[in-house]
Amino acid sequence: MKRLAVSFFLIATLSGCATNSLFVSYPSQLNKQRQALTTTQPLSSIQSVSDNTSGNDGLLYALEAGRIAQVAGEFGQSEKFYQQAVKDYQVFDEKATISLSSVGANASSLLLNDNAIPYRGPGYERVLLHQYQALNYLFQNDYQGALVEVRRANELQQTEQDKYAKSKKSARLLENGAVSEEERRLSANAGSVTSSYLNAYSFFMTGLLHEMLNQPNDAFIDYRKAAQIWPGNPYLEQSLVRLAKQLSMPQYAEFKKRWGDAKSPKKNQGELIIVYEKGFVQEKQSFTIPFRINGSWQTASLATYNRPAANLSPVTVNINSTEVIQASPITNIDALAINALKEELPYALARQAARIAVKAELARKSTSKHKRKNDELDIGSIAAQIFNVITEQADRRSWLTLPNQAQIARVNLNSGSYPLSIDNSTSHSINVEAGRKTLVWAIKTGNVTRFYSIII
Repeated sequence: MKRLAVSFFLIATLSGCATNSLFVSYPSQLNKQRQALTTTQPLSSIQSVSDNTSGNDGLLYALEAGRIAQVAGEFGQSEKFYQQAVKDYQVFDEKATISLSSVGANASSLLLNDNAIPYRGPGYERVLLHQYQALNYLFQNDYQGALVEVRRANELQQTEQDKYAKSKKSARLLENGAVSEEERRLSANAGSVTSSYLNAYSFFMTGLLHEMLNQPNDAFIDYRKAAQIWPGNPYLEQSLVRLAKQLSMPQYAEFKKRWGDAKSPKKNQGELIIVYEKGFVQEKQSFTIPFRINGSWQTASLATYNRPAANLSPVTVNINSTEVIQASPITNIDALAINALKEELPYALARQAARIAVKAELARKSTSKHKRKNDELDIGSIAAQIFNVITEQADRRSWLTLPNQAQIARVNLNSGSYPLSIDNSTSHSINVEAGRKTLVWAIKTGNVTRFYSIII
């Protein structure tokens, strides 16, 4: 029994050195940082995040630090954190053989929990990483760097789609009734969004960059992909009409009939383009199932999302107190996260099954070896059961400083300076120049809305 207890202690101690989320849920670790983003001092807690960009959760902390710096307008600092995250992903991609460290992590996860596995995250997070890095480059006037990043984001969406299609068949083999029911519940919570790997927001940003860099053919292709993923967005539809007309495409007549003719800027006008992000993506919760194997109590913990994806309503944009337009949603990141968890669920269950089997066997061997003739309470068995209860924690890690939604708006305006207010925010002064595009990126966290703008 003493040897078993020592083994448990060593596993927990060694694994605890490699990750921050083994025994303390990841959402609770990010509470202070998310709260700071709702104040006028968003960087007040970034140090505690940036100090943890190594180990099993290092990739995730790099993503969080990059987003925190970005929301605060520190685009150069954010770029560096995102570069680290990109390198971490590349390390995962380039590993042709299983290293000793990853063997240790996976072995620990069999006795501890999935938090011992190095964090890679779902595909939608990796797509958004490149999209947000593109915005870092864009707001530092590196247009070509931004274009490289959004193209990478688009390539990753195709890669993730192919990967999911290949894995879907094997995932069905791991399915059972409990998994099917949870998948149905998560599908209902995700609403009309049916995948995690296709993001209209990313395709819109790629199209916008192509358009800004005078590449209308490429812009048309990306806007069309965005409109297929997220139908009904009037700004996407008008962009397709305008570009089809500009490029003399055969689709112009059809698009014009369906969505009305496009309005191009007049000679003395420029275009105002608004990208608006709001809130925080919801955090994962957990549910635990207790049951007995060979007379020994065991528990299984899985991650879940208890709430439906955020209900998206168009926000009001006030320009100069006289021009009022409605922005239109283009992505629901809550829904992407819920779908990603649904897609991962069969594999999480398979890992749970293996873990439970190992723990049950340890408890059985401990009981048979140390059971007393008078059937007194067996300390070894109790220790194994307590160890299981303590260590069985659902993997609740995810990129928590992401918004829960994004909306867009476009309007032609005479050249000049305008006070801009979005969703009842305080006004922010923006400039519009004839023949040019003004991009405004507004981010609302709590009751604080930050505005960043650039003219191209």
